[in-house]
Amino acid sequence: MSEPLLEVRHLKKYFPTKSGMLHAVDDVSFSIEEGKTLGLVGESGCGKSTTGRVILRLHEATDGEVLYRGKNILELSPREMREMRRKMQIVFQDPYSSLNPRMSVKSLIEESLLQRSRGMSSAERERRVLAIMDLVGLERRLAHSYPHELDGGRRQRIGIARALILEPEFVVLDEPVSALDVCVQAQILNLLMDLQKELKLTYLFISHNLSVVKHISDQIAVMYLGKLAELADHETIFRDPKHPYTKALLSAIPIPDPTAHPDRIILEGDVASPINPAPGCRFRTRCRWAMPECAESCPELMPNGNSIVACHLYNGGQK
Repeated sequence: MSEPLLEVRHLKKYFPTKSGMLHAVDDVSFSIEEGKTLGLVGESGCGKSTTGRVILRLHEATDGEVLYRGKNILELSPREMREMRRKMQIVFQDPYSSLNPRMSVKSLIEESLLQRSRGMSSAERERRVLAIMDLVGLERRLAHSYPHELDGGRRQRIGIARALILEPEFVVLDEPVSALDVCVQAQILNLLMDLQKELKLTYLFISHNLSVVKHISDQIAVMYLGKLAELADHETIFRDPKHPYTKALLSAIPIPDPTAHPDRIILEGDVASPINPAPGCRFRTRCRWAMPECAESCPELMPNGNSIVACHLYNGGQK
């Protein structure tokens, strides 16, 4: 097993509100091996996108550590972090809102080079831009086009090119295909997987779609209201899910068979508030297997077979 490129330890991010502190990310820990992909999944509002942004320090963490090749990047100075950002990039969810509509494709991709490679000649920058356009499947004839003239798939390829132009090692993919048509989603996913092999990239792939995550991820982490519920390799998650929330998510995946009658798990009850959360498991208000102890203490992530699960149903590895 190779050494992890990225380790997240007890990461927390709280936002102040009029009603109290919103626990967007609360004691999250995981690691990603170099050249691998961790899929981070959960419902909207569970804190998965905030986790990715805190790792990149687009939001400053409340507490915890983010170790990149053993160095805690949360302790870096602004100047040191500026250099670190060459190695860590992000692709945003909406390929249109993340692009400046007044800039051409060439200018959008070239912008990072202008900021971070000021000694590079204009001819060298153009060569780099055209090379990265070829790599992500953007036709060179589109270099002087504008985002509004392109479809969603090409816009997202611009976002990917912008992220890769500085030759990073780690990329946060924040729901990069959720705004695209299904056929285009497959093209972008295959492109990302090809780029990972060719450039030896490491991904944090954030999504609410388990089917998409299964296609690209080596490991999958399931998140609920700021906390990790389960972590396992993608085969184990789909073959033998442990946490009740993971089981509910898997049961919601559409089956392409009109005669099939899947056993859907319908989540009832109210979603707990992430603002000054009460003690106990945050999923207990929607869990059919909730026990009295679920309201008393928050379960810790514990090994269970090939999974790591946070649930009182599992005690010392036994259900």
